[in-house]
Amino acid sequence: MQFDRLGYNEPMPEFKGIPIAEAPRPARSGEKYTTPQGFTAIKDGIKRSSAGTNGLRKPPWLRAPMVSGAEFAKVVGIVREHRLSTVCEEAKCPNIGECWNAGTATIMLMGAVCTRACRFCAVDTGNPRGWLDAEEPENVARSVELMGLTYVVLTSVNRDDLADGGAAHYAAAIRAIKRRNPDTAVEALTPDFAGVRQDVQTVVDSGLDVFAQNVETVRRLTHPVRDPRAGYQQTIDVLSYAKTHLPTVLTKTSLMLGLGETDEEIRQTMVDLRAASVDILTLGQYLRPTPAHLDIERFVAPDEFDQYREWALSLGFLECVSGPLVRSSYRAEQALRRNNAGLDNGKLAARSADLR
Repeated sequence: MQFDRLGYNEPMPEFKGIPIAEAPRPARSGEKYTTPQGFTAIKDGIKRSSAGTNGLRKPPWLRAPMVSGAEFAKVVGIVREHRLSTVCEEAKCPNIGECWNAGTATIMLMGAVCTRACRFCAVDTGNPRGWLDAEEPENVARSVELMGLTYVVLTSVNRDDLADGGAAHYAAAIRAIKRRNPDTAVEALTPDFAGVRQDVQTVVDSGLDVFAQNVETVRRLTHPVRDPRAGYQQTIDVLSYAKTHLPTVLTKTSLMLGLGETDEEIRQTMVDLRAASVDILTLGQYLRPTPAHLDIERFVAPDEFDQYREWALSLGFLECVSGPLVRSSYRAEQALRRNNAGLDNGKLAARSADLR
């Protein structure tokens, strides 16, 4: 029977005389949409393109745990209740199942729309035109209390539409967390604040424990990997100033691998970071979030991540958390245990061999 001809699939204009409004279709990747705050943004940060792929198949060591579990559901509930954005969701992090089941989440401040459009990142991009949620600092602090976190990572979108890049809002959130949770350590993974030292100082002076800003890739690949307003030296200068201004704060950065960098460039980046007194480095595999984003040039093997970690430790980093699924905030609370945050790349490689 052809149900379409009988009208079974036609939308009902009304029910018992009450007009039925059709729900808007969610934006697809690369499409423009209007946010609840009234400004436009691009879903997943990059417009759709006809870019191809180099055909690399994902190796077995990049399989992530399933997204499920009671703790996962609990974190979802807290995130929704307090209107929080998380980088776990917005950036399509492969570790969301593991981290949320452990009761931890990386909270993203100042909304889910970034003013920049880095070609590796799946966060939506647009111009929020100065919008901020004034209740967010207290909502975040309550959420940290409800989750019972002893360590929390705050990150954010870039907010070039704000005069201070959002530094005062960041500082307010950190102070609110410390008031409610004085024993909770706070790591702030911040924007570069366009290199403005006063804005960096505002965040560093707010009572945080770790100041992080990601260099993302080697100098040669900074453009086109990052937005034109970002810069390799700008990030290093921000990290250097944070350490100079408050020597007791730990500084941290992250590098994605698999974008076409060479071993020599990886080592030189480590040297440049140590010259800026950066304390902690994380290394992970770049994973293409949508077909419109930068292609993956290679998959870095688990044993290579071990080698790069040894390089970093020999140069004087306090710790280098290094592995295929590592992200800048992954197991952040374990970074100073000097055990690669509990990762065993040798076992990962062996397990992957068994799956082949």
